[in-house]
Amino acid sequence: MKAIVAGGTGFLGSHLCEYLLNKGYEVLCIDNLITSTGLNITHLEDNPKFRFLRYDISNKLPEEMTADEIYHLASPASPNIHSPKSYHALAFETMQANTVGTWNLAELASINKAKFLFASTSEIYGDPLEHPQKESYRGNVSTTGPRAVYDEAKRFGETITSAYIRSKSLDGRIIRIFNTYGPNMALDDGRVVTEFIKASIANQPLPIFGNGTQTRSFCYVSDLIEGIFLAMQKQNTKGEVINLGNPNEFTILELADLIIKLTKATSKEIKEKLPEDDPLQRCPDISKAKNLLGWEPQVELEEGLKKTIEFFSAS
Repeated sequence: MKAIVAGGTGFLGSHLCEYLLNKGYEVLCIDNLITSTGLNITHLEDNPKFRFLRYDISNKLPEEMTADEIYHLASPASPNIHSPKSYHALAFETMQANTVGTWNLAELASINKAKFLFASTSEIYGDPLEHPQKESYRGNVSTTGPRAVYDEAKRFGETITSAYIRSKSLDGRIIRIFNTYGPNMALDDGRVVTEFIKASIANQPLPIFGNGTQTRSFCYVSDLIEGIFLAMQKQNTKGEVINLGNPNEFTILELADLIIKLTKATSKEIKEKLPEDDPLQRCPDISKAKNLLGWEPQVELEEGLKKTIEFFSAS
């Protein structure tokens, strides 16, 4: 089997490339490296079934590209407004990757009669009025706020994928990824787990936005990758939208306290202003993933955090 992984040098993409190689796949990893250095895939480069192509999927794809499965994970995803690699700093690149890039990859999949998976996000639910969020919930999203370049681009990527499924018989599916963490994350990506681990390792204050009672659910990366693979493989997933995440919900303060404990840090917590449009609750309903895929997360938060802390401590 041949697979294309767009965004394959990133946090999730690099894990997926390795997972597919371990399954015996031939893997073409495509990435333009605007948010990564390629270090996440250096250990894969000697594998004869692995190939890396530096390319921007917003451009027309080479006609000679072929695949049995195409995984679209290509997009800036960092919410860190201070990072030059965030979707705020790369607003137009983010919109292009999720719209024009989705169009290009869906067209390639259609030509090749390949299976297609679009990696969407829980961000399409915005600051949800429904809790936990089911796939049927249409969201509470600002079209003009600071997060819109990511949220709305992902929503339109879902529309493009759905149109190809309906009109061009694309064997496609959409996954909505909730907060995921683990090795290969970039320390400057601005996500709460990395920010807290980075601060704790250095015994620096942990920034708590708002009062810290807002909630998130945290899925360890190995669980998420297994869910992605199953979403592509199961015969009954064509045309489906599937939440992938861990339904165990924690407040930001609970996460901070646990990371301080695990790192044996002397760090304190400092309160900062809650960013605009930052959701107060985020938790997936994974009933569909359980029923369609036979999937649910296995790694508890403390276990996953220990592995993630070990990765960053060794970096």
